Amino acid sequence: MTRRLIAEFAARPADTPPPPRPVEGITAREWEVLALVGRGLSNAEIAAQLHISMATAKAHLGRLLTKLDARDRVQLVILAYELRLVTPP
Repeated sequence: MTRRLIAEFAARPADTPPPPRPVEGITAREWEVLALVGRGLSNAEIAAQLHISMATAKAHLGRLLTKLDARDRVQLVILAYELRLVTPP
């Protein structure tokens, strides 16, 4: 289901502006984590990629969910695509 949703989102025309979302107050590290979440990496993979502990990766994700008012990881993936942090395959 998630893959189909992402594929449909990625197929939207590029001139369709993304809906406005609050992105203020995101740290540089949180931007990195958001991009990695958008690429589909797990918490363990994010921790390994950024050379941080699993607890720190989870903390970054928790703060992103709060700051971006996202319900779950899927919403973070969608947002990463909307913000062009990830390019469609």
